[in-house]
Amino acid sequence: MTVLGTGAWPPDPIKTERLVLRESEARDRALAIELNASPEVSAYLGGPRPRDELERTVPEVPGRRPGFFVVELDGAAIATVELKQHAPERSPDRRAAGETELGYLFLPQAWGHGYATEACAAALDWFSGVLPGEPVVLYTQTANVRSMRLAAKLGFTELERFQAWGAEQWFGVRSPRPVTVPGPGPGTTPGGAR
Repeated sequence: MTVLGTGAWPPDPIKTERLVLRESEARDRALAIELNASPEVSAYLGGPRPRDELERTVPEVPGRRPGFFVVELDGAAIATVELKQHAPERSPDRRAAGETELGYLFLPQAWGHGYATEACAAALDWFSGVLPGEPVVLYTQTANVRSMRLAAKLGFTELERFQAWGAEQWFGVRSPRPVTVPGPGPGTTPGGAR
């Protein structure tokens, strides 16, 4: 992840079919508070934090660090997506799977429209361009059906299930796609004809 801090950040905004992923700004403070205070958003993350505590502790520009994106839909911030240093608490084996972890928080009104898939795929594509060949890991509770579906859509494969924080956790990895160099295969001529 040190490469992200050496000139690759901040990138130009990433535009997908419907979304824009951009660096965090001061205007995103309200989004950070809303995401972390929401009982729906934090249902599988240990529960909501008190809004008054968040008002005191959320920085003026939340998430200002390499790999942290604010997701916009039609100019309105709806989510954050983050590629951050993977720091497993108790398992060096999990660290060996990859040094970068994907995280995301979406406002409930943005659920069910495919925005998470679109935004996370764009962030992962960006990451693959910055650090080609680097795997990315993901944690979620197995009870979080939406997150489990998203992990599968994004190409994460299960490495382990374990108990923590009073629930079954899922740990997966998205290995980088192999880079192939086009060329003649067996039984073909350079033009590709057989």
